[in-house]
Amino acid sequence: MTPESLPYLAAAVCVVAFLYSSVGHAGASGYIAVMTLFHMAPAEIKPAALVLNILVASITTWRFHRAGHFSWPLFWPFALLAIPMAFVGGYLDLPTRGFKLLVGVVLWFSAIHFLIRPRDETEVRSVPRSAALPIGGGLGLLAGLTGTGGGIFLTPMLLMMRWARAKQAAAVSALFILLNSCAGLLGNLGATRRFPVLALVLVGAAIAGGAAGAHFGSSRFNPVVIKRLLAVVLMIAGTKLLSGA
Repeated sequence: MTPESLPYLAAAVCVVAFLYSSVGHAGASGYIAVMTLFHMAPAEIKPAALVLNILVASITTWRFHRAGHFSWPLFWPFALLAIPMAFVGGYLDLPTRGFKLLVGVVLWFSAIHFLIRPRDETEVRSVPRSAALPIGGGLGLLAGLTGTGGGIFLTPMLLMMRWARAKQAAAVSALFILLNSCAGLLGNLGATRRFPVLALVLVGAAIAGGAAGAHFGSSRFNPVVIKRLLAVVLMIAGTKLLSGA
């Protein structure tokens, strides 16, 4: 990536943060997508995405919690094993080919998630802890390996299994993403001893976009059009990664 393209990358990060936070996500898969399109190295993409994820997830968590959508009983069974497993995933360093394949699949899964309309919100069922604990652990490991927060998998699962309504799923996923991203970044720093300096340049763009998106998303937006736009970007980047693996 050339220095001349940095302002364009910052603008793309701002837009991604706005769109993702408006639907209760922190944007890691989107950051990975735009960083891929700007030809950043995989070793830089993973920690940079986690740093930006932490910032935007903090804002999103606060906004959705303040709006009264968060549920602790729903959250903790998924988070208990997810956080230590995210650290393990962040510590592990996948080969470049393996990273591209895994992240490419994650981006395509994310795109499909945004294209599927959620079920009508009728009854909500309680979550069996025997299912939540291993699911959370698996999502945490995946989050650490790929530089995402795992919420892109947790949210559709909560909705499809009727374990939460849309706003509640977004609020729970936001904190899930925040804690997994912190653990994943600590694991990555422990393994590489390198901090992604480029992420500091993009911090302002992520905060600005995330704050605006979380404000509107927690109270005003109908997110259907936003999800369709995100799906297109994720498909393009996912295809690029898979074709180059």
